[in-house]
Amino acid sequence: MSAKQKNIAIGKPLVIIGVLLSIFIILMLGSLVYVGDKRATLQRHVELSADELLLSQQMATYSLSASSGDEDSFDDLHNARIKFDNILNSFRSGGAVTTALPESLIPSLDSVEADWRNYRNNVEVILNGRQSISEVKDLYQVIESFIPQMLTYSDEVVGVLIEKNSSPRQVYLATRQMMLSQRIKNNLNQVLAGGETAAAAADRFGRDAALFGRVLEGLLKGSKGLRIDKVTDKEAIAKLREVAMLISAVSDNIAGILELSPELFEVKDAASLVRDNSAQLLFSLEALQEEIIAQGDELDLIQLVGIVFGGMAVLLIIIGGILLLKDARRREESALENNRRNQRAILRLLDEMANLADGDLTVHATVTEEITGAIADSVNFTIDALRTLVTTINATASEVSQSTEKTQNTALELADASNKQAREIASASAAVTDMAESMSTVSNDADNSAKVAQQSVEIAQKGADVVRGTIGSMENIRETIQETSKRIKRLGESSQEIGDIVGLITEIADQTNILALNAAIQASTAGDAGRGFAVVADEVQRLAERAGNATKQIEGLVNTIQADTHEAVKSMEMSTAGVVSGASMAEDAGVALKEIESVNTELSNLIKGISDSTKQQSKVALSVSDSMNVIQEITLQTSEGTEETSASLSALNELSGELGRSVSGFKLPTSDENDNIDTVILEKQA
Repeated sequence: MSAKQKNIAIGKPLVIIGVLLSIFIILMLGSLVYVGDKRATLQRHVELSADELLLSQQMATYSLSASSGDEDSFDDLHNARIKFDNILNSFRSGGAVTTALPESLIPSLDSVEADWRNYRNNVEVILNGRQSISEVKDLYQVIESFIPQMLTYSDEVVGVLIEKNSSPRQVYLATRQMMLSQRIKNNLNQVLAGGETAAAAADRFGRDAALFGRVLEGLLKGSKGLRIDKVTDKEAIAKLREVAMLISAVSDNIAGILELSPELFEVKDAASLVRDNSAQLLFSLEALQEEIIAQGDELDLIQLVGIVFGGMAVLLIIIGGILLLKDARRREESALENNRRNQRAILRLLDEMANLADGDLTVHATVTEEITGAIADSVNFTIDALRTLVTTINATASEVSQSTEKTQNTALELADASNKQAREIASASAAVTDMAESMSTVSNDADNSAKVAQQSVEIAQKGADVVRGTIGSMENIRETIQETSKRIKRLGESSQEIGDIVGLITEIADQTNILALNAAIQASTAGDAGRGFAVVADEVQRLAERAGNATKQIEGLVNTIQADTHEAVKSMEMSTAGVVSGASMAEDAGVALKEIESVNTELSNLIKGISDSTKQQSKVALSVSDSMNVIQEITLQTSEGTEETSASLSALNELSGELGRSVSGFKLPTSDENDNIDTVILEKQA
């Protein structure tokens, strides 16, 4: 059997094994990947169902705590409800959390959702009652802080009543007030705790508070209906009033609690229902979790199938390895035989190529069908190319030598012209630089003039600002003087009114004096019975005289104030006229300064324009100077490059001679030998 037939005989089983191996590996990987993906999803479903189990019990605890007024429990309950909803929605429709449950688990999921709806409604009731619970808690804390004080004051009232030997009924009622205070607190705790007794406790709570208030009012004011005598001891009354203040605040808070009690009872009932329904919800969730876990049995079977496919793939790999090992040994024997034939052909080719190493381009390699045949053909082609290359190099070296001599002479002439051009450019560049410096000096002088003009503008502006400030100050002074004048006038008018009032007081004093005199006369006629009245009448008369003297002094002061006020008004009017005149003069000065400012501004703008134009011309001149310098540098570089080119051409001439000498060692065939070689090559190709 030939080697080709052997390769075909071994190749077919290997192809079959490869195809089967690929199929088994694909099936194994597919089953394992499928199982891995499904198992990860299953694990996620189990974890989420466990979270729901925990949340169902946590929400029951949060509900009880929230219904008792714990603010943090409301937040925890709200977050737990949202998380539970999100997990159920993911189980139903899938989402970012996980994929949807398979169709086989939908009935169990429906059961969980049915229980969750009842559970969730009660949770919503608790969350909606957060504000009411918070308000009740605040009211309870206020009442709880007042009850101990009420008990203390009530106890002190009992002690005082006993100490003062008050009636037994008063002592009994005061003692019962202490009992009512404690019972109010106990009933309040029952209301907050909720349950079946909460409504009755709320009723007792309100009635006890009302009774406490009525008894307290009876102790303070007395009550025939309640047969309560009024407490007369000051110390006891003071403490009862303290209790009254406290019970007033407590009653207000009690009213608030009673008003909110329906919502409170609703929240308490909802919390109880949440606690009762948590067991049913827990049962439904556990059933759903068990069904989710049962999904893993099917995955175990699929995983076992994948392992079987993997074992079959390993078996095929072993069989294929055995076949490949046999084929490798056969190929090794064939390769050894080929190597021996190739070595003989290589030695023959090396013998023919020995003269080529000495530079003999007349040799020709024998072309055979063995492995060296292609090499010999390539060597013959290379020898032909070398013959052509050596001939071309000899001709080119001669031509390059002649051309470089001509180019070198031209480069030397170009270098002399470049040096002369560089000297002319340097002279022109110096002249342009001097012109730029002159323009820069003119520009600096213009800048200084512009600065001086700008300073004049600023000084004129400051003067105008000062004048405007002076005008404003004078206007303020004028307004102040006018306002002061008005107030002084009002002061004069007020002093006139005071004078009128003083006149009235004087008349009253005179009439009082007359009445006192008449009273004294009447008292003297009354004898001893009117003696005391006579003393009073005498005192009234003296007071009337003192009042009359005082009114005369006030009248003198009022007249003086009116005269001074009149003079002050005249002085203010004269000052106002002076201020108006000064403001007018200041305005004229401001107008003059404004004109000066305008002229200086125009002058500054003109000088600035001159400065800008000069700077622009200076920049242009400097730019021209820079351009001339650049041209000069380029010219110098051109000159240097020309000289370097001349030197390079000289070196190139030497290199062309060296190139001709380097190929002189090759032996080229004569024209007859070339014809013979071409004939041999054509025959070989034919």
